[in-house]
Amino acid sequence: MYSREINGELHTFGVSGKLIMNVLVMYDHQTRTLWSQFLNRGVEGELEGVELDVIPVTQTTWGAWKELHPETKFLDIFKADPYDQYYTDYNRPGVIGERNKDDRLSTKDLVVGVNFDGTPKAYPLKELKSSPVLNDSVAGRDALVYFDTPSGTALVYDRSVNGRSLNFTMAPDTSGVLTELVDEETGSRWMAFTGLAVEGELKGQRLERIPSHLSFWFAWTDWNPATELFMG
Repeated sequence: MYSREINGELHTFGVSGKLIMNVLVMYDHQTRTLWSQFLNRGVEGELEGVELDVIPVTQTTWGAWKELHPETKFLDIFKADPYDQYYTDYNRPGVIGERNKDDRLSTKDLVVGVNFDGTPKAYPLKELKSSPVLNDSVAGRDALVYFDTPSGTALVYDRSVNGRSLNFTMAPDTSGVLTELVDEETGSRWMAFTGLAVEGELKGQRLERIPSHLSFWFAWTDWNPATELFMG
């Protein structure tokens, strides 16, 4: 998700009908600039090179989200997902095929991808199922990757708080959207789905979200051919 405010002006966006390496290209009505969904920046037109501000979102099930936010309003447009068959057709990598064949994973394995200051790294969901709380460091930045298997929710946080790097484990007595994490340094308890500390020395602090992409492996490697890969 991106902010529509650019240089202090609110823009409205639409679908251009174009693709760059199988990824949607948007356009804004005000300048007709073309924007890459994956790159989050203008790629052709008056605002070429301008980057959109990223708003971190949580891709999860409706049930999990509603439990967390029972007051949520939703926009009901589609009655069925027209891409159901595409998700399960493992021999069909996108509309125009894959550009960078990388056999470290299967074409349509799902990964959560992050880019740490120009260093991309991918975390396969099948690996995160057995390592749902992962303390990692890439390109000098400390990251916490959390994965909830029942809802398929992958979240990435900066695990540095007040200049101190924290290491997390899962609290044994919580589950689902109420799962809590415990940092080894202070014993504070944190809500895994929101990054908010709810008990202990750091109560009230919130972990910063790191922008991430939930993506098919072929799509991630097309855009990040030099990506690192977490393999357990």
